[in-house]
Parts: sequence; C-alpha cells; structure tokens
Amino acid sequence: MEHKQDLSRRAFLRNTGLSGIALMIGISSPALGESVGKIVRPDDVATELMSWISIESSGLVTIFTHRSEMGQGTWQSLPQIIAEELEVSMDHVSIRFAAANPQKYGPQPQDGSFSVRGWCQQLLRVGACAREMLIEAAAKQWGVGATDCYAVNGEVIHRGTGRKLGYGALVNDASQIKPPLEVKLKDRKDYKIIGKPLRRKDIPAKTNGTAVFGLDKTVPGMLYAVVERNPRFRGKVKSFDDAATRSVAGVKHVLKVQRAVFDRLYEGVAVVADSLWAAMKGRKLLKVEWDDDGFEHLDSEQLVARMEQNLHKPLPSDAFETALKNASATAEAVYETPYQSHSCMEPLNCIADVKDNSIEIWGPIQEANWIQADLSERFGIPTKNVTVNMTFLGGGFGRKAFTDYPLEAALISKEIKAPVQVVWTREDDMSMGPFRTGSMYRCRGGVDLEKKMSAFQIISAAQSMGSGEDKDVEPQPVTANKGWIGGFASDYYQSIPHYSFGGHPTKSPIPTMWWRAPGANIDAFACECFIDELAHLAARDPLDFRKAHLVTDRYQALVDRLADVSNWRARRINDGWGMAITECFGSRVAQVVKVSRRQDKKIRIDKVFAVMDCGWYVNPDIIRAQVQGSIVMALGAAVSHATHFKDGKAVEKNFNTYPMPRINEIPEIEVHIMENDEKPGGVGEPGLPAFAPALCNAIFDLTGKRIRKLPFRLEEV
Repeated sequence: MEHKQDLSRRAFLRNTGLSGIALMIGISSPALGESVGKIVRPDDVATELMSWISIESSGLVTIFTHRSEMGQGTWQSLPQIIAEELEVSMDHVSIRFAAANPQKYGPQPQDGSFSVRGWCQQLLRVGACAREMLIEAAAKQWGVGATDCYAVNGEVIHRGTGRKLGYGALVNDASQIKPPLEVKLKDRKDYKIIGKPLRRKDIPAKTNGTAVFGLDKTVPGMLYAVVERNPRFRGKVKSFDDAATRSVAGVKHVLKVQRAVFDRLYEGVAVVADSLWAAMKGRKLLKVEWDDDGFEHLDSEQLVARMEQNLHKPLPSDAFETALKNASATAEAVYETPYQSHSCMEPLNCIADVKDNSIEIWGPIQEANWIQADLSERFGIPTKNVTVNMTFLGGGFGRKAFTDYPLEAALISKEIKAPVQVVWTREDDMSMGPFRTGSMYRCRGGVDLEKKMSAFQIISAAQSMGSGEDKDVEPQPVTANKGWIGGFASDYYQSIPHYSFGGHPTKSPIPTMWWRAPGANIDAFACECFIDELAHLAARDPLDFRKAHLVTDRYQALVDRLADVSNWRARRINDGWGMAITECFGSRVAQVVKVSRRQDKKIRIDKVFAVMDCGWYVNPDIIRAQVQGSIVMALGAAVSHATHFKDGKAVEKNFNTYPMPRINEIPEIEVHIMENDEKPGGVGEPGLPAFAPALCNAIFDLTGKRIRKLPFRLEEV
C-alpha cells in the first residue's frame, strides 16, 4: 500500500499537475559544470528527479529544501539563496522538503552548521542555471539574442522593447533547453534577497499550528508504540510479564525490540496499540526483569573521581614543561562540566512502514542520508527502496541525527507487519541517552615578561563519544606544540609559542554523543576561562590581553567591534564584565556578559553582547535568532541543569529536576554581525560556546571568585 506523502515532491506535482507543465531543474556537480534538466508532465508525475526547483505554467515556483529544519532556519535560507539568482521574490515561492536522496542532492546530513557554508555556491548556480534557461526560452520566442534580455521578479524582459513574459509562460520551452555549463553569478553588491532580513516562511505555520512536526504526522493504518527500555542502558531483557498489559483495551502487540547505539544493541520491550494512550497505559502495567550483569553501575561521584585521577597521569610534553619553567609567572586550574541531556522540546518519535522490499520513514529526521543508509544495510534492502521523509523538528541539537530511533521503529513495524509510530516520552528522552559527556580539564600556563602567553596546556578527561567503554583505555599522547581543542581561536595556535592539548578517555558504560557545538561546547569553557586567569596573572585588561594574541586583521576587527558595541572601554575595575572569544564551524564569535548584584545581593545577568563573524551570510534575522537561542541554551547548561547518575541510571527525568531557563531569567541579548568578504561559516552552533566562560569571567570581575565547575547557581555566588 502506498501512502500519500503530505510534503513530498511527488504528491505536490500530482496535486498541481493540472495547472500545466513543471520545469524541474537540478545541478549535480556545479563546480565541474555538470548539469541535468528534465521536463515533468502531468502524465509523468512519478518520475524521480534530482531537483531543487519546480516552476509550473501557472507561475508558481516551488523550491525544495534538501536539509532538515530544526529551528535553525534552513527552511528559509536555502531557498532564499536559490531565489536570489532565479530572480523571484520569496513572497511567490513555495517551499517543500525533499526526501533523502544523495544521488540527486548530494550529502544531506545536518551537522556542523554546514547547510549554508557547504551549499551556497551550488545553490546559487542552481538558481542561475534556471534563470538562464528561462531567458533563452524568451529570447527564442522573440527572435532576439539572450544577451538582450534579463530576468526580474519572475519575468523575462527584452531591453529594446520592454516586452515581458512570465516564467509560467516560458516553462514549456525552457524545459527543452539544455542547462548551461557555465553561469555568471551576481556580485554581492547586486543582491536583492541575500543579506536581507526576510520573514521566515515557516513561522506562520508554526504559529497557527499547521506546521507538521513528527508528532503531528499520521499515515493510514498506523499503530502507536512506546518502549520500556533498560534504565542502565546496556542491560538485556531476561524476561517480561505482559498479562496485565494485554488486558488494556487497544493493546495489539507486546514484543522485545532493539536499538543500535553505536556498536551495541540496547534492548527493550515495545507495547503497540491502536492509540498512544493505550500503549502508554499498557506500558505502565508491564513487568520486565533485566539482566544487568557484565558492566558497571556507576554513580556521578565515581565518574568524577576517575576523571580527576586521569587528569594527573603523566603525558609526554618535555618542550612544554621547559617553556612553563621559563615563564615569568604561571597558573594552574581545574575546570569541570557536567553530563547533559539534549532535551529537545519535541521528544524523539518516528513512523516506520516496513514491507518485504521497502521501508518508508516519516519523522523529525536530522540526518536523512545516514538513516537511509543504516536501514538499507541492516535490512538488506536497496537504498533506492528506503524512503526517508523529513518533517519539521522541534529541536535536534545532534540527538535527532542518530540512527537508533528510526531503527527501533522499523524493527517493530517489520515484526507487526504494519506502520507504527514509536513515541518517546519526556522521561525516555531525558534518561535513555546518549548524553553529552561530562568532562574535566587540567589547565596550566605561563606568561612572559612582555605579559603575553608563553605556554598553554589543557589536559582533558572525558568519555570518548560512543556506547561506553568496558575496559581501560590507553591514553591519547600529548606532545608539545601539537593537538587541537574545540572552540580555540585559530590565531592562538600561531601566537602562543608553546601549547599542547590532549587527554585521557574515561572508562564508563554510559552512552555519549555529540551535543550542539560538539567539542567546543565544553572545551571553550576551560580555554576561555583560563585565558582570563592568565590575563589577570599578567595584570592586563582581558580584552587587550586577547587582542595581543589574536593577530590577524579579521580577529582584530572582531575584537574592536566587540569593544565598541559593549562600550568595554567604559568599564570600571570590579564592575562585573566578562568576555570570551571562540571559533568553530568556520565562524568566530565574541561575547561580553555584564552582571551585577541585585538589592537582595543575588547575582543578576544584566546584558549579553554578541558579535558574530560568519563571513558571507544569507539572512541577518536568522543569524540573530540563532545566536540568541544559543545563548539561552548555554545559560541553561551553565546555571540550570545537569544529568547525574545513581547506580548506573540517569537521575533527572523531566523538567521538574532538569529545569530550563524561564523567560524572566533571560537577559537582554544584543547581537551584531560582522560585514566582510570572508567565506561563509556556520551559524546554528557557534553562538553557544562563548557564553559560559564570558559569564564566569564576569562573575570573577564582580566578586573575585572563579567559577570552575558547571552548573552553578547564580543565587549562591
């Protein structure tokens, strides 16, 4: 049985086919000048095409977005790139999700803030090719040269006579023209759409409730499932008693199920019913006996003790030790960050329909290609027969990039021979992992007589990303002037004479994975706080101290802009100002946080200034929204919540014990964007890492107290 797809390309063309011929244009390898164009007629609506643009004879322009939308703005920004070169207003553009298809669209994973920085050139060429085909079609109709014509606002105009033809009137002829191998792209100064704060087209639907998120999606004949999973993650199902569960009206199946977490299969028991309520009610009556032998059941205190021990294991770095001894002054500190849940506002969910030689998935999918490939391999079904349909995501942060929850849904569907939606409760979502790892950092450094950093070392102790370690892990070697650490400004690698980074993996069975701005979201806290300590050691202003080491023109401009917008030069000693500068995913971010004491003596965050340098960009409003959201998320991770473990189980299971920042706790956030000709960088993640160190540095400036462990309570400082 083939189910109708609400937002698929095929359904869209089927429903609009009566309006005329649609021109579908795709560019397979723009950098090499290769291109593909094909006409789609009403009697050929099922043809699969590698395409981003559909133009109908009615004049309707549809742009397909091949990346997931989890709030970061790709739903708007990617079509905005195409529309610029296509010469159409976004007011006359309809946007649809494209299903997973790496052969047509190339890689579709949504990670590393890669959408704009990885795809802008290709999408500009897509729009330009479509525009040139339409111009050539009009020129042929008029019997004039194509160079005598130009396109604007969905029309082609002849310069000599002023004659006009709309794209809809040209689509039939344009579809017969071979896409050009070479196209001229606009200069940035000529942009009409890119760089403008256009309203996001997904906001009205998300406001009025018509947007389809994973939990909103249904398909004919769909059942619902919830899964009782082992609270210690990797334990096995020894037995289960489902007698009471099966007595619940609507319960159809109770079965053992697995999900793959990296290299391990985690087990659970699924309750399948004709309604979500019945499935949840049946789950509460289910009795499961777990086999939890063969792995450790750790508490948070044990994890911290292991990290502390690993921090002081010897690592080879003779050159650094010599540099530290030769420094005029030295400092040492230990920083600690906690385990964190992703806690997306929309918990995990997925619909799967598995047949003999096909699989179809619907849901909040962050990494469509990965899931398509994973299901194809595990079920032995050709990739072309695995369809992954993306809905809107109510947050992703890396968790919805994982393949475990679609696999779990697909295994259940195969067993019950029906489509099923597996829904994770809030408690499941928060306590089942994988988590952001907790970590500790041993920081050592020195300054020279010129009051600059002469030696800088950070040794980390944390879990490696994965399903957890069963045995002791050999330490990663550290050598002088080697290594890398997340969020560290690239200029520092050039300006600090002796640096070394490395660490010891921590043994633990707890599953860990990426979390918004992975690496940088924890590393930058230690790096930028310790740089602030070295600035204090050198008796230098923190901004001037950093500026002395950030030597490139781009960084100098960023620091100067931060000083200007925050009025840093007006700050007084012990006034409660802190700053941090971080770099990740091709972008640089500088932040200043201002704090003060309220009348009740409690710390208050007065304001946050953020300067984003992401180079070439599409929509400034989206950038501001992403930086603001990143700062709010960073605030929660710094002062509101953490995941702890007791006897191998996650303690925090809902927002009553894992609180999110309330709106009255959010300070004023002022975001500024650098204007330059640099290559595009990411936006969705780079705004997060700088906040926690800037906040803690501000608290030191106000109180003289260093905050070296997260989370902390503002009211207790």
